[in-house]
Amino acid sequence: MAKAAKTSKKPKNDTLTAKNFISLLKQSDFQFVDFRFTDPRGKLHHMTLHIDAIDEDALKNGVLFDGSSIAGWKAINESDMLLMPVLDTAQPDPFAQFNTMTVFCNVADPVSGKAYNRDPRSIALAAEAYAKKTGIADTVYFGPEVEFFVFDDVTFKTDKCASSYRFDSVELPENSDRMFDDSNNMGHRPGPKGGYVPVAPIDSLGDLRAEMLSVLSELGVPVEKHHHEVAPAQCELGIKYQSMVLSADAIQTYKYVVHNVANAYQKTATFMPKPMFGDNGSGMHCHQSLFKGGKALFAGNKYSGLSDMALYYIGGIIKHARALNAFTNPSTNSYKRLVPGYEAPVLLAYSARNRSASCRIPFATNDKGKRVEVRFPDPAANPYLAFAAMLLAGLDGIEKKIHPGEAMDMNLYELPEAKLKKVPHVCRSLREALESLQADHAFLLKGGVFTADMIDSYIELKMQEVLAFETRPHPVEFEMYYSV
Repeated sequence: MAKAAKTSKKPKNDTLTAKNFISLLKQSDFQFVDFRFTDPRGKLHHMTLHIDAIDEDALKNGVLFDGSSIAGWKAINESDMLLMPVLDTAQPDPFAQFNTMTVFCNVADPVSGKAYNRDPRSIALAAEAYAKKTGIADTVYFGPEVEFFVFDDVTFKTDKCASSYRFDSVELPENSDRMFDDSNNMGHRPGPKGGYVPVAPIDSLGDLRAEMLSVLSELGVPVEKHHHEVAPAQCELGIKYQSMVLSADAIQTYKYVVHNVANAYQKTATFMPKPMFGDNGSGMHCHQSLFKGGKALFAGNKYSGLSDMALYYIGGIIKHARALNAFTNPSTNSYKRLVPGYEAPVLLAYSARNRSASCRIPFATNDKGKRVEVRFPDPAANPYLAFAAMLLAGLDGIEKKIHPGEAMDMNLYELPEAKLKKVPHVCRSLREALESLQADHAFLLKGGVFTADMIDSYIELKMQEVLAFETRPHPVEFEMYYSV
């Protein structure tokens, strides 16, 4: 079976200078440097330079590229932008045929030299800096749990007179009566909602996940575990929490590795939140905590061992959740996951250990483990923007002492109708989320972290997706309405 390429020995990059970086490239016979950046939708892009074009000037002053070709960025008459490499993020590319070093970049304006106000990574850095400036915390930790699907085949088509999709996996229960071209039907497969952590042969993706996790570890991402998720063909790799921007970097590396290892195995991976009708979608639960001077600020003597600060942080998340949805659940497909009955937390409440609440307080053995798990985000999110927005919502809650009210420890999916109507709900569509962001974004402008220009351009960009979705007939509409 095809395997992913093995990485070269990763560099010790705690204090890389431009001079040391160039020396490292030459000593390890690197031929190319891949400068990587993230667009507003969260997609990685890259510009690759040959080793002969790499000098200290390029590393210190940046690499020019065309920003007008990135959706949601510059107009064509102001297209020049700079990639500013963050050398401490350097890692070898395990999938490149030629010896290539990768490095994450911030994006800057070449005229002012300042960080570009629409660059997601720069926004996340500004959010961390703002948390310190407030004096509330000096360290922000995020620990995301990212789920995804792995399929054997996918096809789709959308044009004026046709719309269709089809995906396949040997794990799908629908294949129980199918004979495969290259092998017999294995017979063992997870049923609907029956895929959580079974052993092989029901779990057919263990070796694939193990390779993904191994490559991530070789690339310096701190890893913990891997397992099969609830739906057939659904997976999760467990990575450890880190400071907020490093955690967002890790998610971008995570996606890159998952896509490319799956491709090496002649499979296809997707972080689409809800590709499969009638079964669980993929989430990105985000564990969050604040520290100052090494002290865990979320530990206290209130509900479930939380501090007042932690409760206020939750209050800020719940108050601004519908605006946050524009960043944490930024696709039209996201809202096919955020429906009752599939473990997606749609009700804005908090609880200890209760996975039906949108904010959960996981069990912790010590004060440093006290944290808040926000469960409504999904992996379509741009991690830099989603993390920054959640942090600012939480900080707003702390500043204004927004208490989240009483915890709800009952199963929220089974609430009586009368009580259910009193519990606030996440948005039900991307349009609703963008309208909520338009109405509630003052908390994001604090400290100049987000700008009004960035928010307006983001809403405009995402509304293109809304209109593309809303104006196209859907196959199920033919089934329901063709004969009316």
